[in-house]
Amino acid sequence: MKIRKLFYLIAFSVISNLQVTESSAQEKKASRPNIIFILTDDLGYGNITSFNPDSPVPTPNIDKMAAEGTRFTRFYSGSPVCAPSRGSLLTGKHMGHAYIRGNGNVSLREQDTTLAQRLQNNGYATGMFGKWGLGLENEPGAPQLKGFDTFFGYLLQKHAHHYFTDFLYEVKNRELKKVNIDSTQYSQSLIMDHALSFIEENKDRPFFLYLSTTLPHAELKVPDSLMARFRNADGSSKFPPETPYYRKGSTYSTQLQPHAAFAAMLYRLDQDVARVLKQVKDLGLDDNTYIVFTSDNGAHEEGGADPKFFNSSGPLRGLKRDVYEGGIRVPLIFRAPGRVPAGKVSNEVWAFWDIMPTLGEITSTPVPAAIDGISFEKTIAGKAQKQKHDYLYWQFNEGQFKEALIQGNWKLIRFKSQGKPETLELYDLNNDIGEKNNIALTKPAKVKELKALMQSAKSPSENPLFNWSDIEK
Repeated sequence: MKIRKLFYLIAFSVISNLQVTESSAQEKKASRPNIIFILTDDLGYGNITSFNPDSPVPTPNIDKMAAEGTRFTRFYSGSPVCAPSRGSLLTGKHMGHAYIRGNGNVSLREQDTTLAQRLQNNGYATGMFGKWGLGLENEPGAPQLKGFDTFFGYLLQKHAHHYFTDFLYEVKNRELKKVNIDSTQYSQSLIMDHALSFIEENKDRPFFLYLSTTLPHAELKVPDSLMARFRNADGSSKFPPETPYYRKGSTYSTQLQPHAAFAAMLYRLDQDVARVLKQVKDLGLDDNTYIVFTSDNGAHEEGGADPKFFNSSGPLRGLKRDVYEGGIRVPLIFRAPGRVPAGKVSNEVWAFWDIMPTLGEITSTPVPAAIDGISFEKTIAGKAQKQKHDYLYWQFNEGQFKEALIQGNWKLIRFKSQGKPETLELYDLNNDIGEKNNIALTKPAKVKELKALMQSAKSPSENPLFNWSDIEK
């Protein structure tokens, strides 16, 4: 009798321990959900029909993602151009403190900690596919040194202008090498194949997928099979009138039907988002995966692109390289069934430098203290956001020095050329989303207040390429 009782006690103890172990494993998995971050290249706020119903090219799959998640209408990129915006996203710093503040072949430094490094240290499999732009193969900012176990794509921004190329770069086992490819293959297809394979290979462990697509950046070149969808039977464009773009010393190829090509790129982007969503569902990962969709800056007008025809900025003023809303306000969608409210629209004001602490909190991953971002995890979950920014700040210098600061619905813009007087513009975004009515002259006290805040928001860049203190005086 005593032996039988002892047997039952041992059996009960074993079963209980197994249940506790299984429960702990489930809790640990739930505390480290998968992250898929889709960053598009030069996609305008108005190019997504859920953000702008007047867009002439429907994006039904991205719209479906928005319907299944939360759409953020006042989210901002790190910069109005690629490299600094991507640097801000990964390091959590705005342009007043970032190391990279403009385009150019500039590498992140060894001391610049990225989101990927933090997630990697927290046991995440990390993969990056597409356009990098933050360090070449022999530099400290190379992707395998910045937290990525796996990579496939472009290191150099200018190389990423070409969708048909004879080489790309690949990281396997944290080692980077140049790989030759068939130049007749569409690089976007290769990038997507690698990204989907990464999801498949890491379905049984927490993973971070950074899918940095080159679509829809120039050059406006797609496979003939894709172009055919946007041509009539006689070969003419379905988006007339077409103004051919001819290569004239530019890096962009000639395109005789740029409207049709751009429409094809938007269509392909929408289809690729659908492929990601399907892969996640098919693998049974839907209830433990956050999928994020956004753009690195506003719409471009390069290589024959026609943002006016496509209403690419929607109700906003400006394009890429502008610090007006059209250059920095970008679409953002978060989707995670059961974790992110479906069908919700949020006008919470936040930016790229908040992504690191937000995803850090979502994944129970510690992030550096000395960053500009704050966590918007509560906003993502549909709860009240207690901590908010006092302001958001940008600076940029191409053609002339530009600064912008947003505090609530107020926005101050400052333009300065060396040796010339400054120009200040003030907008009330609550009543003037298109920044048509400069009220700086009628609100001198507000201009003075925001300008003082603008001065305190920045420090000289540690990179001499972006130390513009002489120009901004």
